[in-house]
Amino acid sequence: MTVGVRESTQTNGIPGKRTSEAALLNMSHQNGQKEWILADELANIPTSYEENTTSPIPFFHLLERLKTTKRAGWQRFGIQHGESISDHMYRMSILTMMAPTSISSKLDIAKCTRMALIHDMAEAIVGDITPVDNVDKPEKSRREMETMDYICNSLLGNFNGGLNATEMRAIWQEYEDSETLESKFVHDIDKIELILQMIEYERKAEGSTDLGEFTWVATKIKSPEVKAWSDHVLWERTKMWERFGKEPKWGQGMTKPATKPAPI
Repeated sequence: MTVGVRESTQTNGIPGKRTSEAALLNMSHQNGQKEWILADELANIPTSYEENTTSPIPFFHLLERLKTTKRAGWQRFGIQHGESISDHMYRMSILTMMAPTSISSKLDIAKCTRMALIHDMAEAIVGDITPVDNVDKPEKSRREMETMDYICNSLLGNFNGGLNATEMRAIWQEYEDSETLESKFVHDIDKIELILQMIEYERKAEGSTDLGEFTWVATKIKSPEVKAWSDHVLWERTKMWERFGKEPKWGQGMTKPATKPAPI
């Protein structure tokens, strides 16, 4: 069975080129969305973070929110105690280190690992925005850009001459722009990590939870190396559901794999 899913249901889609802040605000107002204000979000956080200090400690405490904030997309399927944002980014960072020579020889893998650990950092304040939140991509981008600017300027701007913050902000923006080989590879890693988590939740539910609508992200994987990983995971899913004695759903553009993929 194949189900249609809007592209916006992908939690980790490749974003478009950066749009000016003024344009993002204008689009947000035109769409009738309530304006999101960073200062209000910070005021609602029980812990306050000292700003404009030469110490990185306030930033270290902010990172705790990535450990405790859940990835929201799974919750509408009844998975209430699922992965956190940092869980997702940690496995991504390890996956970047597993890049075979055929692709690692073309990449700065150390940068890819840093990018995997940074790319969702804004969600420490913004949260994990999903389609049901009715926040369009330009507005989501605005919130995340403002948050990264706050982190890199207000929390880390005076630490070590701002060098660490400048590098971190640049790597985050490189991921968002998705123009370099490293950023495109990390976007692929983002997708395979989601597919892995999907099948792991299905396995744990022993056939009572079908997360097949997420399989469509496999169609957006570009690199042959990560595509090969995805093919094997989806074949694993096929055999698992056969053991469950059920026919699972498959996302838009996806069909049940007919044959076992070639060895990696």
